[in-house]
Amino acid sequence: MHPPAPGSSKLAMTDTALHIDDSRAKRNVAVLVAAQAILGAQMPMIFVVGGLAGQSLASNVCFATLPISLIVLGSMLSATPVSHMMQRFGRRAGFMIGALAGAIGGLVGAYGLYVASFPIFLAGSFITGTYMSAQGFYRFAAADTASDTFRPKAISYVMAGGLLSAIIGPQLVKLTSQAMVIPFFGTYLAVIALNLVGALLFLLLDIPKPPIPSEDAPRGRSRMELLKTPRIAVAVICAMVSYALMNLVMTSTPLAVVGCGFDEGNAADVVTAHVLAMYIPSFFTGHLIVRFGVEKIVATGLIILAGAGAVALSGVELEHFFVALILLGLGWNFGFIGATTMLAGAHAPHERGRMQGLNDLLVFGGVTFASLASGGLMNCSGSSAQAGWTAVNLAMAPFLMLAGAALIWLVMRPRTA
Repeated sequence: MHPPAPGSSKLAMTDTALHIDDSRAKRNVAVLVAAQAILGAQMPMIFVVGGLAGQSLASNVCFATLPISLIVLGSMLSATPVSHMMQRFGRRAGFMIGALAGAIGGLVGAYGLYVASFPIFLAGSFITGTYMSAQGFYRFAAADTASDTFRPKAISYVMAGGLLSAIIGPQLVKLTSQAMVIPFFGTYLAVIALNLVGALLFLLLDIPKPPIPSEDAPRGRSRMELLKTPRIAVAVICAMVSYALMNLVMTSTPLAVVGCGFDEGNAADVVTAHVLAMYIPSFFTGHLIVRFGVEKIVATGLIILAGAGAVALSGVELEHFFVALILLGLGWNFGFIGATTMLAGAHAPHERGRMQGLNDLLVFGGVTFASLASGGLMNCSGSSAQAGWTAVNLAMAPFLMLAGAALIWLVMRPRTA
């Protein structure tokens, strides 16, 4: 027998450790996929009915999408506190609080519908934003216990959990939106139930709490230093643009579909197709990132988003809505998962709470702006739903050019630096 090669025992131990780590990571991914499917179903539900309910309650139709905007605003404002809470108390505590906020938001929203109060309905939407913020950290939690090789796949698989939410959510809307005397009241009761049931999943999560840093532990870069890092800056920009433009168009879609002569069932079907397109590619997005590189996948996402706008501008038949929203979902998937993967590998573990909270603050800040702009563009840019839909899709162009330019700069930078 030949003696073991120098360092072979150490290599075997390293491989075993990585295997153990990824075994735990795979268990956590399974829990997070289930959470994405069950708890995540409330988001397509609210995005389908939120604008329609707002239209029925608001005194000015220009504010129809304000409930959705308030959800995103609540998510933006709670991103940093939720991130700090997870950094101190662990992912499980943060996710449980997010589910509780989702249940309370659904309860307040249901009460607002019951008493026909737009301000109360908006308050419920704002509270729901804390759930949306917590859900945004599922993808980062998937990476916490994963090896470098498994990390992009873990993020991708968790995002793929939205595939079931894309089916469950809109189908629940069909069953509940007109199930009671008050339109959409049953939908918000279903949202409460999803949060209460889904919260139990987090008892199975096995992500250790971050260690309390000692006095001499590295503090990491400041927020400004992090944002000045080229790779981080471009990752944040691409994530902001991908998510904000997806939200800009999706928020207006139910209003556009109904405004162009179709019914709520058609709107739910279009949103279903869109959310399926958001999450089905997640089964292979991580593999594509490993094979081709994250920059190429993000660039592909931006190009597909541009294609979605082009299809939407070409007509307002039902097939145009389906194709445009499918492309919108696919472009978001490549752009956002790619940007998340780029960001996850660009900061140290002790910078995680600071950077991830800052990232989601900026991303959902952009999404808030897009959501607010969506209702105004859709309802106040012309005398018809078609004119508003055109304005919404034209608004995508400058932001896509910004993200594309930033990505090209990052790719070219090593050659010129």
